[in-house]
Amino acid sequence: MAKDVAEQGSFSAKDYHDPPPAPLIDAAELGKWSFYRAIIAEFIATLLFLYVTVLTVIGYKSQTEGNKPGTDMCGGVGILGIAWAFGGMIFILVYCTAGISGGHINPAVTFGLLLARKVSLVRAIMYMVAQCLGAICGVGLVKAFQKTYYEQSGGGANILADGYRTRVGVGAEIIGTFVLVYTVFSATDPKRNARDSHVPVLAPLPIGFAVFMVHLATIPITGTGINPARSLGAAVIFNKDRVWDDQWIFWVGPFVGAAIAAFYHQFIMRAGAVKALGSFRSNSHV
Repeated sequence: MAKDVAEQGSFSAKDYHDPPPAPLIDAAELGKWSFYRAIIAEFIATLLFLYVTVLTVIGYKSQTEGNKPGTDMCGGVGILGIAWAFGGMIFILVYCTAGISGGHINPAVTFGLLLARKVSLVRAIMYMVAQCLGAICGVGLVKAFQKTYYEQSGGGANILADGYRTRVGVGAEIIGTFVLVYTVFSATDPKRNARDSHVPVLAPLPIGFAVFMVHLATIPITGTGINPARSLGAAVIFNKDRVWDDQWIFWVGPFVGAAIAAFYHQFIMRAGAVKALGSFRSNSHV
């Protein structure tokens, strides 16, 4: 009888494995080549991301500049095309780098994963540095190849659009980043992967679509940041006062949105708080 109960109970065991929390400080990482390979992957991925996307923005604006001869106000890829460029590049680059670095390509994503103990503090800091340097280099390449159009078209920099209040811009960045980071958590959740193993969903696909949808909604407001490295890279190379005046929006908003997404997924969707309380109560009765 006891054997039958044990066999029946075996079916209720978890069919997935949660990786252990990453240590806050992991000095051992510094001696591993895989750590530096991941940093290089983040640098190159962010460089390519900024190069293609900012070049798309510059190309669209140069084709639709109303006060220039030979331009077509209805030409170019439009906001839809720009959103596809950002979402498509994220899909491609996350697919290429997920097995090496995790495919963050965004300090806000890295920050959210740090809060959820998915990466160590050392790795998070190095990723953010690599992402920002990659973004600066990527926009620098755009300026080197398209200097005239680059200066005329605003350098692809993020600014708060005229007619919108600061709180609207901050709110747009918070909500947009929440959508992105929450999608990252959901798409990479081991519990979801085990439960929906019969559904061949490629994790980079919903992440890329999240970026695409957020851009459709927020390009008219802030030009869509949701990625501090993207905003910093464009600001450093374009280097105009108006861009720097609004720069804080594209750091505060994404980091707050990422923190909310991490809390929501870990403590509500995955019931982290309930599990911790249950464990505490169990231990208290021992």
